[in-house]
Amino acid sequence: MSAPLRIAFFGSSLVSAYWNGAATYYRGILRALAARGHAVTFYEPDAYDRQKHRDIPDPPWAKVVVYPADGETGVRRALAAGADADLVVKASGVGVFDALLEAAVLDLRRPDGRRPLCAFWDVDAPATLERVNAAAPVAPDPFRALIPRYDVIFTYGGGPPVVAAYEALGARRCEPIYNGLDPDIHRPAEADPRFAGDLGFLGNRLPDREARVEEFFLRAAAALPDRTFVLGGAGWHDKPMPANVRAVGHVYTRDHNAFNASTRAVLNVNRDSMARFGYSPATRVFEAAGAGACIVTDAFVGVETFFAPEREILIARDGAQVAAILAALAPERARAIGAAARRRALAEHTYHQRAGRVEEVLDDLLAAPRPRRAQAVGA
Repeated sequence: MSAPLRIAFFGSSLVSAYWNGAATYYRGILRALAARGHAVTFYEPDAYDRQKHRDIPDPPWAKVVVYPADGETGVRRALAAGADADLVVKASGVGVFDALLEAAVLDLRRPDGRRPLCAFWDVDAPATLERVNAAAPVAPDPFRALIPRYDVIFTYGGGPPVVAAYEALGARRCEPIYNGLDPDIHRPAEADPRFAGDLGFLGNRLPDREARVEEFFLRAAAALPDRTFVLGGAGWHDKPMPANVRAVGHVYTRDHNAFNASTRAVLNVNRDSMARFGYSPATRVFEAAGAGACIVTDAFVGVETFFAPEREILIARDGAQVAAILAALAPERARAIGAAARRRALAEHTYHQRAGRVEEVLDDLLAAPRPRRAQAVGA
């Protein structure tokens, strides 16, 4: 870029991955942007006990501002502090004050319309789009009318279907910035006895994921009672499951490499909405690839955009296929697939590369004529 930017980013949490699947993505993108010279301030609410479950200290590459979640005073002070930024980002799924932030960041734009740039960064675009479209026309979602006012909509997945859907809602520009790999963090590790087994799955228990976990993970476990299945993530403690499934609870990000290194294969299961839209590889896919793990994923449109089926990733359409893949998976083949996935991720899917695409988009926006604030409000 022609000059470094001051970035004010309003998201769920940068320092805690507790009930916060976007943490790894935020860290990867923002660390890469900081390495390119940009100054990042991350504003996050003190909510959902995340501050009690921090898994990293405040990083040297970003300033973290934690504001109270028990009233609007704290978030409005954070907004006022971010008003001097060159780019203000409102991420989806902050969890508190979402509607307030979606509108208020747009009001930070100065009368000449040039600064700050305003971006909405959707870390769950399929769910956002389904929510917005389901609400209309009976009770329109307030965010729907705001979409055309943002300079850009970034999404962490979704590909052409998500871009087309956002453009149909009036988005000026929509750009997927996919999950990726941080080579300094996601790397091979020693196996850990806590996570030892044949197939591992890491993900929190969520309503739009649970049925697919039942199909792809628990059904496969029931079909292979002599194999060991390891389930990581919060919320599964009271879930009925086969005797050969070991639930290990919340796994801190510092242990993700060990988790991925400790089973013969690692399973990826997309949530319902992401499976429907496709082109949405989860953060865990790239983490596992970085660790050199053999990945088995549920089928989704666009998977071949990221990894070559059968050579860099294995694909299953139901739990029976997961069981068949695991039963036939020799250790040497698993290692070869994991090594190939790691090579592909390092070559094409690093956060450094993702940040470069963000810069290209921002350069375009800064170079283009922009409407004054009064015109933008009426858009």
